[in-house]
Amino acid sequence: MSEGADPLDARHLGPEVVRRYLQRHALGARRSLSQNHLADGEVLEAIVEAAAITPGRRVLEIGPGIGILTGALLGAGASLTAVEIDRRLAAHLRERFAGAVAGEESEPGCPGGLRLVEGDVLDLDLADLVTAPYDVVANLPYHVTSPVLHRLLGGTVRPERIVVMLQREVAERIASPPGGMSYVSVFVQYHAEVEVLRIVPASAFEPRPQVDSAVLGGASRPRRLDGAGEEALWRLVQAGFRERRKMLHNVLSRQLTSVGRARVEEALAAAGIAADRRPQDLSVDQWMALSRAIGPLDGRGSGA
Repeated sequence: MSEGADPLDARHLGPEVVRRYLQRHALGARRSLSQNHLADGEVLEAIVEAAAITPGRRVLEIGPGIGILTGALLGAGASLTAVEIDRRLAAHLRERFAGAVAGEESEPGCPGGLRLVEGDVLDLDLADLVTAPYDVVANLPYHVTSPVLHRLLGGTVRPERIVVMLQREVAERIASPPGGMSYVSVFVQYHAEVEVLRIVPASAFEPRPQVDSAVLGGASRPRRLDGAGEEALWRLVQAGFRERRKMLHNVLSRQLTSVGRARVEEALAAAGIAADRRPQDLSVDQWMALSRAIGPLDGRGSGA
């Protein structure tokens, strides 16, 4: 390794390199914060390539950790905002990327500039963090995957593209076709066209997690419903997935007591959906058609 070379760039990366780095800087991983650091240079390069960053592109990174992905994103010319909840890691990142932080302070939005925010992304207003258009590229803390995706895609300041590392099972469920859908599948696929870009084995991380991971990527879709329409849709989908293995005409009749069985069955027929289908069998378009057919939900007995 040449003098001054970054020990955490893609050329030098590996589990032993990351392990020594963590020990040298007294930054032992905290399981409660899902701190598993990427230690595979090939995967790191694939994530940056999938992000297709152009110089000065605004990018939001959540959970930068010790800055492995951060350094690669800055090297690609991103104007980067990174949100780190761990005070130790935030202090380390400020020191490690002092030049990029100083560059951002002197010239906001500059290519290779870093704005580092210490805090919980779920407690922060996205509008205060980033200005559209922007992308999200992150190795997401796995224990907050679902709420983070809801915050990113369900808000008013949505990313144009996401490239995120998730647990493999979660990523595959999110990108699943009808037959293996979940509430989060419907939510994410309503907001974005996503696919699993790469399976990442547990051996690609330090410390090694107990499960494999996957890179999920895709572009946001234009909103297809207004605020009231989206609210009705999510209440309907939530009601359906409370009993995901039951037939729709039964589960919706039980969960939407203010609607009633007759209206549920009429709506299923109007939407062209067989009454014995199960929630995981429906596509986003079918859920939308069913929501339109059922009409407004008043909240009583609908699980609101």
